[in-house]
Amino acid sequence: MKNIESNLKEKRIFHPSKKFIDQANLNNENLKELINKFESDPELCWKDLAATEITWIKDFTTVCTGKSPFFKWFEDGTLNVSENCLDRHVQTNKKDKIAIKHVSEDNNITNLTYEDLFLKVNAFSSGLKKLGLKKQDRVIIYMPTIPESITAMLSCARLGLIHSVVFAGFSSESLKDRINDCSAKAVITVDSFKRGGKSIRAKDTVDDALDKGCPSINHCIVFKNSSEKINFDKTRDVWWHEIVDKKNGEVIDPVEMNAEDLLFILYTSGSTGKPKGIIHSTAGYLLNCILTNKWVFDLKDDDIFWCTADIGWITGHSYVVYGPLATGSTILIYDGAPTYPEGDRFWKIVDENKVSIFYTAPTAIRTLMKLGDELPKRNKLNSLRLLGTVGEPINPEAWIWYYKIIGKEKCPIVDTWWQTETGANMIAPLPGIYSITPGTCTKPLPGIDIGVMDANGNEVKNNNQGGNLVIKKPWPSMLRGIWGDEDRYISTYWEKYNNKFYITGDTARRDEDGNIWIMGRSDDVVNISGHRLGTMEIESAIVSHEFVAESAVVSYSHDIKGEAIHSFVVLRNNFKSQIGKQFADELREWVKMKIGSIAKPDRISFATNLPKTRSGKIMRRLLRNIARGEKISGDTSTLENENILNQLKDVF
Repeated sequence: MKNIESNLKEKRIFHPSKKFIDQANLNNENLKELINKFESDPELCWKDLAATEITWIKDFTTVCTGKSPFFKWFEDGTLNVSENCLDRHVQTNKKDKIAIKHVSEDNNITNLTYEDLFLKVNAFSSGLKKLGLKKQDRVIIYMPTIPESITAMLSCARLGLIHSVVFAGFSSESLKDRINDCSAKAVITVDSFKRGGKSIRAKDTVDDALDKGCPSINHCIVFKNSSEKINFDKTRDVWWHEIVDKKNGEVIDPVEMNAEDLLFILYTSGSTGKPKGIIHSTAGYLLNCILTNKWVFDLKDDDIFWCTADIGWITGHSYVVYGPLATGSTILIYDGAPTYPEGDRFWKIVDENKVSIFYTAPTAIRTLMKLGDELPKRNKLNSLRLLGTVGEPINPEAWIWYYKIIGKEKCPIVDTWWQTETGANMIAPLPGIYSITPGTCTKPLPGIDIGVMDANGNEVKNNNQGGNLVIKKPWPSMLRGIWGDEDRYISTYWEKYNNKFYITGDTARRDEDGNIWIMGRSDDVVNISGHRLGTMEIESAIVSHEFVAESAVVSYSHDIKGEAIHSFVVLRNNFKSQIGKQFADELREWVKMKIGSIAKPDRISFATNLPKTRSGKIMRRLLRNIARGEKISGDTSTLENENILNQLKDVF
């Protein structure tokens, strides 16, 4: 670590190699031309890009229409996303190219060509049609990252069904809430899957969710992924293999979709207890996915692209499924744990499968970095030519390790900033152009207008002064709203600056070179291992335990996760005797059951009350001071009982 830290002080800026610059999709010359086009006529530039990159059924005549915050893109054009990901490739010599290379946790490898995937999607689309599902019905996908989950997504897109992928680590309670929020008619799952050598019984979780009350569900489609026995309700459950086209030859015509028809709903946490169903349209989302895969990841025809994200997150949608497949690329997917059976599992997969582009979260990098340099050094890693990070800011020390140990000082690193709501990368290095300072996501991509604003909506003028990160102009893959909640959409993302800018909820600063540095969240959202969780959602789960009277959740800095959860808990009077490690562990399991493992508090503190003002407002500022080991800051004169602060310093 000392060598890395001294290297960081000596060498802060990293330049792309001449070899990389010479072959890059975007170089200084065509970037300058692109930026000039965006500055002189942004509508014409977006129009040309959409016409070139997307296969349309009916050409569009309008580009960006509507008024803030309700924009529409290419709204009179029609297309089908599944056709853009499959049909247009199988009509060329790409039909025999590998589309998906699947590595299972026990190292079974399955290769699917574009023609194989095309046939699978058509066969499953046939099955979905037989069940009576029709355009714009909602379908929940609760599966690990296997070829069938991608098949399910593309089949929904082919039929015009709106899919909502739910991370297979979420609890039955979280699954039930998402099913009911969008009134889904079907859920697609597996019997079970392996993670870290252990069996995860996904169908049991689905059964539990449905038993709690999901009246809109007509069908539960189960893919047989293992030999484990499961409960099977013949009035509702159907086997995947029993509904697919057995001949595997019927071609289902892709449904003609308006550019603004919804492609998917993806739930993300907000500052209230209820997750937000972010909705994305068809054409605009697809366009930004295609462009960023080409610009940021410099995708070439012979690349093997491994984005380690689960399909339950937006990264899995944009950089595992839709973006790479729409560009006719080869993607690698792995549905196991990163350190199973040994700590160099990721690096073995890279070597054995000649991965050339590797995209993962800083949490994973820090986890693997802690295991030492010897594990990656067991592997050559010579196939790598580009590295990426996603989900949270990466600290410079981890960036340097990633660059030196994994990339052998020859691979550019693209540190990408974006959100579920933005649909695709918004700020990221262009790898053949930008010199990079570790820790910054550098500059906005062409066509993306970023601002750092003060409280009054004025651009922050001083370098290195923080402000609210906003996007000043509409872009094609922007969210179209929150499912069923227009008021929340406006108040969350637009109201602060009178609907003038999209409000990201992040704070940021610009340095003297114009690079953007993400500083953290400005709302009650924590970023755990690159995944956003609302503090209210976690608090609601804790308070639902019969022993608990009150809870407040804050985050603190964590070496591996970036941020971790500290929960402050007040028990009901009858249960004060339960305070201690045993009940703290029980509460962690309770949160896991209610939300999922990702939301379990790392620390729990108990007290007879929470620090409040005399008017009853919880002083979260003081809780953050305690969680982060800081000196108590600011005025505490309005605190109802100062002795509480000492109680809260005991951690379980």
